[in-house]
Amino acid sequence: MSAFDKDDAGPLKGDPAAAGGPDGNEAKASDAASTPDQEAARGHHADKSAVDEGQAAGQTSSDSSAKDGSPADAQADDKTDADSAKEDGADKGSDGLTPLGQAKKEAADYLEALQRERAEFVNFRNRAKKEQDIFRQHGIVDVLTALLPALDDIDRIKEHGQMDDSFQAVAKKIDKTFEKFGVEKFGEKGEDFDPTKHEAILHKPDPDAKKETVDTVVEAGYRIGDRVIRAARVVVTSPGQ
Repeated sequence: MSAFDKDDAGPLKGDPAAAGGPDGNEAKASDAASTPDQEAARGHHADKSAVDEGQAAGQTSSDSSAKDGSPADAQADDKTDADSAKEDGADKGSDGLTPLGQAKKEAADYLEALQRERAEFVNFRNRAKKEQDIFRQHGIVDVLTALLPALDDIDRIKEHGQMDDSFQAVAKKIDKTFEKFGVEKFGEKGEDFDPTKHEAILHKPDPDAKKETVDTVVEAGYRIGDRVIRAARVVVTSPGQ
């Protein structure tokens, strides 16, 4: 090819100089100029990633320490609660009472036992006194029953007027002695007939009588309080023909 042809030939396709863009050296320079900024940006991102990783590692370490420390703290709390429970148990005793409460409970128990014993003693004393009175009364009844025939003879002698002054004095002493022990003599002529204390051995009809009355006392009656030892044996006057 001739020199004319070389000069007249169009620019080569893809030639940067022909396209009017920067030549290869300017492109390289531009690439070289932008590299430090990109490197700085990359370094900033790298530092931030490192800080984030450090914080994450610290948080993980803190959480791990917290998790590792929780059982120990729980054991310490349990030990403290156990010690407190032991101290409370030592203060309150086996039944859950404080020393003052235990003392008050014992005092109340002693008072209740004392009151119960006192009530039992009072009941025993009253029962013993009642039994003593009954035994005493039985003894008096036995003596009186044994002396009834002699007392009846004294009454018959007194009724017929065959008793001298000395004998009358003895009879009065006997009556006073029985009165001292609560023995009461009953049965008088003219009193109303009472079947609870009189024993009628004979009835005498009397048209003028309006009610049954004692006409004659054959044997006097004796009683102690409300207890009749012997009913009076009498002759009764009754209304009728």
